Amino acid sequence: MSRAPRPATDRTPQARLSEGPAHGIVGYQLALATVVTNQVFDERVGGPEDLRRVEYTILALVRDNPDVTARQIARALAVTPPNVAILIDRLESRALVGRTRSAADGRMQHIRVTPAGAALVDRATLALLDGERQALDTLSSAERAMLVELLHKVALARRRRDAAG
Repeated sequence: MSRAPRPATDRTPQARLSEGPAHGIVGYQLALATVVTNQVFDERVGGPEDLRRVEYTILALVRDNPDVTARQIARALAVTPPNVAILIDRLESRALVGRTRSAADGRMQHIRVTPAGAALVDRATLALLDGERQALDTLSSAERAMLVELLHKVALARRRRDAAG
């Protein structure tokens, strides 16, 4: 028994392949959408600024959360503290972040962006917003805001899962 062809809206963007039941899977659609946003990042920030996506994320979090710890960053990004330490070392070697020992607990280090790191985050953020606006020009500004809010709600599901498990 052959299946009826899926509507054109249920096809991959480039190869126009039928997505079948995967079309309704959030993770599948996120993976396809990530192709677009990764391309924007690579063109606008990755190559020009020699910055990885995770490094940009760390810089943005540190800029907006002065004196954050590596453990807090690791938890926020769901990566191991040793991996975050390697990334912070790389950012520190580029003079984008600095670390200071905690006065309350000498084992803990607080991380802050340097002026160069703050300037890089600002440039990168503007470049990403502009690039995404162009790449996602099929969305109205209201739809884009709704998408950001919905994706944030998806991310919040992790907190509920962590609390339950």
